[in-house]
Amino acid sequence: MPELPEVETVRAGLAKYVIGKKILSAETFHSRALKPASIAPVSALIGSKILDVKRRGKFLWLSLDRPICLVVHLGMSGQLLVQPGATRAHKHMRAEFGLSAGRFAKPGHQIRFVDQRTFGWVSVEEYVDDVPSSVSHIALDPFEEKFDLAASINKIKRRKSAIKPTLLNQEIISGIGNIYADEALWRSKIHPEVICEDLSKAEIKRVVNNAVEVMREAIDAGGTSFDEQYKNVNGESGYFERSLAVYGQEGEPCPRCGSAIARIAFANRSSHLCQRCQR
Repeated sequence: MPELPEVETVRAGLAKYVIGKKILSAETFHSRALKPASIAPVSALIGSKILDVKRRGKFLWLSLDRPICLVVHLGMSGQLLVQPGATRAHKHMRAEFGLSAGRFAKPGHQIRFVDQRTFGWVSVEEYVDDVPSSVSHIALDPFEEKFDLAASINKIKRRKSAIKPTLLNQEIISGIGNIYADEALWRSKIHPEVICEDLSKAEIKRVVNNAVEVMREAIDAGGTSFDEQYKNVNGESGYFERSLAVYGQEGEPCPRCGSAIARIAFANRSSHLCQRCQR
């Protein structure tokens, strides 16, 4: 699933092409493309001007010159591509939004939502406390100006659950997924099954800071692409996979101690770790 660095890469890519453009057409092509809770079909956006492209955690939205917005969640395999309308449509295209002319988005260019596994969605929503309604329950992510590190550490410290699923809980800190949780825990030398309340505040702070550090590095690399499912808006893949220490590296030597990286089943997910470094 695309995590914060991948969604931020898409956000920045979209911003280059679409800010200031009008939505001239809007259509969905799959029954699951439009979120059931959407307050209107995407055609309600026709004629609106895109003012900004924003993100919180793994959620992305287009801010418009109307009191509604277009929210996009990429799910497991979603892509947002900016392409000329004459480009052959992808077989998994689920929605498209025609754009007005501009410096980068020429006449006939479209935002195309492609999603092979159909877990992603688009939604027309109103705002709740300056964020879309579907995002209102999501915690601030570490790259937001108002993110409170001390408060997040205290919240994690009170948990009786293991640190790995806690990092994945989007109501505690948003944006961290399986890839960057594994990488942050490896950098912190902490086992994913350690209970949060057994960690010191200094250890929790180290985990969060390492998560921010690894996600910042991933943003600089354009995100992590393992296959054709994640791409930036111009169709390019990210290359942070080359820098991963543990995620997806089962059997490879730990970059720190040389022990074989292990993959364990944990909390209905897989976790990758070095069993020597992360006791």
